[in-house]
Amino acid sequence: MKTIVYLLTLALALALSGCNTMRGLGQDLQKAGEKIEGAAKK
Repeated sequence: MKTIVYLLTLALALALSGCNTMRGLGQDLQKAGEKIEGAAKK
């Protein structure tokens, strides 16, 4: 039982860290897109 709880906790931690990483990546891509769009308008 303890092993199952440990594995589920580990899986949840990995899933949450992955979401956070993807969110940061999305924000970086959005900022890059805004800069490209700004350069294209000039």
